[in-house]
Amino acid sequence: MKPDLFQAPDYYLLDDLLTEEHKLVRDAARAWVKKAVSPIIEEYAQRGAFPKEIISGLGEIGGFGPYIPTEYGGAGLDQISYGLLMQEIERGDSGIRSTSSVQSSLVMYPIWKYGDEAQRMKYLPKLATGQMMGCFGLTEPNYGSDPGSMITHFEDKGDHFLLNGAKMWISNAPFADIAIVWAKDESGRIHGLIVERGMKGFSTPETHNKWSLRASATGELIFDNVKVPKENILANKSGLSAPLGCLDSARYGIAWGAIGAAMDCYDTALRYAKERIQFDKPIAGMQLQQKKLAEMITEITKAQLLTWRLGVLRNEGKATTAQISMAKRNNVNMAIEIAREARQILGAMGISGEYSIMRHMMNLESVITYEGTHDIHLLITGMDITGISAFK
Repeated sequence: MKPDLFQAPDYYLLDDLLTEEHKLVRDAARAWVKKAVSPIIEEYAQRGAFPKEIISGLGEIGGFGPYIPTEYGGAGLDQISYGLLMQEIERGDSGIRSTSSVQSSLVMYPIWKYGDEAQRMKYLPKLATGQMMGCFGLTEPNYGSDPGSMITHFEDKGDHFLLNGAKMWISNAPFADIAIVWAKDESGRIHGLIVERGMKGFSTPETHNKWSLRASATGELIFDNVKVPKENILANKSGLSAPLGCLDSARYGIAWGAIGAAMDCYDTALRYAKERIQFDKPIAGMQLQQKKLAEMITEITKAQLLTWRLGVLRNEGKATTAQISMAKRNNVNMAIEIAREARQILGAMGISGEYSIMRHMMNLESVITYEGTHDIHLLITGMDITGISAFK
């Protein structure tokens, strides 16, 4: 087991833009990742299993609903703190960050924003500690980038709703205690429902044989005449904008998280290049390797500036969906390119489980697709700047 020697790059002294609270939150998460994630993650990824023992630790560092108010069990932190948490957790592994951001932005956020007070008090405190885990059901077997065409639906049966349909590619599904499920009513209007494990007709088969996010639990949600109590509907918002509002929060977290994966690949490649001797000198002294490393730190720095500014806008309530899309698309693409270049610097060792790079590269192939694909985010930006939708 190799020690975690990670040193975070800060080429433009961005720490000067952070508050003391921001740095305390980030440093606590960084220390936890080094202690609890790095020593075990390669082994879990190799066997395709989720390390459930890290759930309580994620809760302790604020990894579940960090921006949720303290009266509901959250840490009451700002959006930059949330971003820094996602950065540090994804530096450890994208799958662990998926668990954290799904719980925060796709489960706790809609209950907080769209639910009633009884729902907030019933679920949020337990979700904040990891005592209860959740998942988010939007994507369907035939509808991914077009969620408005979903076929999962429910009927009003007087004293309950009857839910039918299926969702797939759902992070946390195999072990989730609750699912935030988006479904259409009889009129075709989309609503969020809280579906609890144990409800008759609700099952969560696990998805196996993944080459990506191997340390994350992924599954399906199947609803076969599931009776959902009427008090489980998220009544304060409906329509497609409701789940998309959750995705804004999740995509913002991903924009920060991808930087963490990129920083880990860069730091690994830089250290290796200084130690690897070829032609009587470290390969870090070779022009082409310096080109790769210089481009990496440049792109990381640009992404750091982009997300910091986006965090300020989020704190001020000014960030738009299109701005979040730009950051998610740019930063994940940046990270996957850095992972590929870092793998080349390590040569054959780059594919070894002794190093994190190939694991990050495989994980990022999922991150660049989920929560809005690379192409979809380009079209969101295109629509925003032209005023013309290319979706239909």
